[in-house]
Amino acid sequence: MHTIASNTKDDPRKAFGTLLQQHRGIVFKVANSYAWQADDRDDLAQEIATQLWHAWPRYDPARSFSTWMYRVALNVAISHVREHSMRLRHDAVPLDADLHEITGTDTSDHEHRHHLLLLQRFIQQQAPLDRALLLLYLDERPQREIADILGISESNVSTKIGRLKQRIQQTL
Repeated sequence: MHTIASNTKDDPRKAFGTLLQQHRGIVFKVANSYAWQADDRDDLAQEIATQLWHAWPRYDPARSFSTWMYRVALNVAISHVREHSMRLRHDAVPLDADLHEITGTDTSDHEHRHHLLLLQRFIQQQAPLDRALLLLYLDERPQREIADILGISESNVSTKIGRLKQRIQQTL
């Protein structure tokens, strides 16, 4: 639950802008997880921000802003994938290395980077709902919040996470 500074309560644009700025990482995480080309990521991030603004009047301040934001962002991203599935390629290069550079050059860092790239490829190959689930799980969101964001039960979240972990182990 977020309290909006008193100077932004009367101006919905300022209130929205403040919260969007505080949680902008969510927009970028979702865009990076669902679009692999720089132009597509930028377009998706812009579309997410636009849809968040359109949905803003329906936001209930009694609820967590980040949960609401994830739900809107993931719905936009999943729709984006469905609409652009013909031109999106699942074998595209995962995320720009410059945006997610891992520091260090010793062997363990190289191995760590290799494992991250394998994990990114695995995530990209998943169905949109599973991709969203992995994104939220890796962001260390509680299962209850994941269930709320994705509109599924907590037990379904737990089951899906278990199955995804098994697939990751088999794949990697």
